[in-house]
Amino acid sequence: MLDSISTSYLLIAIGVLLLLSAFFSSSETALMAINRLKLKSDAKKIRGAYLAQKLLEKPDRLIGLILVGNNFINIAASALTTVAAIKIAGDKGLVYGTTFLTFALLIFSEITPKTYAALYPEKIGYKFAYILTPLSKLLHPLVWFTNLITNGLLRLLGVPKEIAEEALSREELRTLVIENDLLKPDEHQKMMINIMNLEHMKLGDVMVPRNEIQAININDEWPVIEKQLVDTYLTRLPVYQDSIDEVIGILHIRTILTLLNNKTLDKTRLRKILRKPYFVPESATLSAQMKEFQAKERRMGLVVDEYGDLVGLVTLDDILEEIVGEFTSEPGDRGLKIIKHAENQYIVKGRIAIRSLNRRLMWSLPTDDATTINGLITEYLQDLPNKDMAVVIEGHRMTILEVTEDNIISRVLIEPPEDLKT
Repeated sequence: MLDSISTSYLLIAIGVLLLLSAFFSSSETALMAINRLKLKSDAKKIRGAYLAQKLLEKPDRLIGLILVGNNFINIAASALTTVAAIKIAGDKGLVYGTTFLTFALLIFSEITPKTYAALYPEKIGYKFAYILTPLSKLLHPLVWFTNLITNGLLRLLGVPKEIAEEALSREELRTLVIENDLLKPDEHQKMMINIMNLEHMKLGDVMVPRNEIQAININDEWPVIEKQLVDTYLTRLPVYQDSIDEVIGILHIRTILTLLNNKTLDKTRLRKILRKPYFVPESATLSAQMKEFQAKERRMGLVVDEYGDLVGLVTLDDILEEIVGEFTSEPGDRGLKIIKHAENQYIVKGRIAIRSLNRRLMWSLPTDDATTINGLITEYLQDLPNKDMAVVIEGHRMTILEVTEDNIISRVLIEPPEDLKT
């Protein structure tokens, strides 16, 4: 029957089949490459996106439809090419026809349409969904029968019908965030990465060390306590008796403002207002502790080590700073932990965690023997620190700007080595 068809008609038919093959090939690539979040958004306002979303809800049926259509067309093209080649070149036409069809399918029906579809998945996918939707209904019995046989063979090979989609690992997700150009501006990308870092960071990395905790000693004279309450910039303060190890409660400054202004506050009333202290383990991750703060409706926790000894204090603000960057209620710049002083010079608080400083400024200061800059410099000096002392650690020149009465380094000027300067 095919022998009676003229060569020109056969060539036209082959061209049409190549176009149809390109249609199915590009459809598959486009629909599988569409961003699912964008598709979900577009489906509410674009008909083609809605149809594409419906097709992707049953991917096995969609893939079956595309493969059935593409294979049927390619086989038909192969048969027509064979007849046309024999008509044109005789027995040698088999070789010529096979070579021609192989290159034609690769170039015009595979590589070119798939590359274009990968570059413009929404443009192709939304338009072609109008054609694939009725085709899916028309060829449903054939696709269903094909999938039935395929699933039966897979079961014989021990492959379950549905395999759970493998979740992205944390590192894969991190790479996806870094490489995703849609996350602009860069601050949004940094926040996403910082959120993932919370799983690796412990409370000890961000807490206020024990010796720097601002707290009230209930055994002090009342004028001393009153002055401390008036002068503090903090909203919550631990209250202890004799030693910081004996915390009796947490004071929320807001609850005493009226009493403080009316001069009706005393130690007895202060004790009644205190909230029960909340202790958290030093080994807890920042992500876990943030959930605990939310569940227990707390914003401050006293950090204890494995022996139950107080080692520091952490607030919800300390954790949030690891996500969005620094913010402070302390007047002026003194509340900030990192201040760019001059070109390639930074003033940092002595209590800042070394890990946090390394991450924010892309440094690599050692963290083996100390957790804070104060501890790092003191460990290096092997002596009590004094103002204007300077040391060089891992190429970073550190000049002590302030030391407290308790010989704690409170502020340091750091200049990184040449290869880290911006």
